[in-house]
Amino acid sequence: MARRISATDIRVYGDPVLRTEASRITDIDDSLIGLAERMFEVMYRAPGIGLAGPQIGVERQIFVYDLDDDPQVILNPVIVESSGEWVYDEGCLSIPGLFVEMLRPKQILVRGWTLAGEEVEVEADELLARLFQHEVDHLNGVLMFDRMTPDQRESALAEYQRRAEGASVEPIHLKLA
Repeated sequence: MARRISATDIRVYGDPVLRTEASRITDIDDSLIGLAERMFEVMYRAPGIGLAGPQIGVERQIFVYDLDDDPQVILNPVIVESSGEWVYDEGCLSIPGLFVEMLRPKQILVRGWTLAGEEVEVEADELLARLFQHEVDHLNGVLMFDRMTPDQRESALAEYQRRAEGASVEPIHLKLA
């Protein structure tokens, strides 16, 4: 029986697995389907709208997401096109309690595979596009801190450290400088 993953198993900033590039998935089997199911459980319990394999210590190119009660899984995702700009408060389950106003492309086209082994292309806009970009970043060992302006990064790291030392449990929102 597979070990149950809990929300407390979400890896947080500082864990080296978050900086590792995940390996491509070549076989879809029952264990991968079970992993996706457990990832949904962790994501909902956290709560979040997306979760990538490395965030639970699984160095494989898989992420789950759910917007509008439509749970989906994408394997080996690649962003093939992007356009526009959109500023939005971005958060991360691996950097809990920190939300940062960030600029990212507004629209993207992502290509990947479903658990049924079918290739899929999804055109995404605004929040869904941001979610895809964020999760693909996780699969490539890239964190929100890497996408911030230098001033944001300095403030965000200082706030994260304060939170880690128990200074605050309230969410922190940082604006684009």
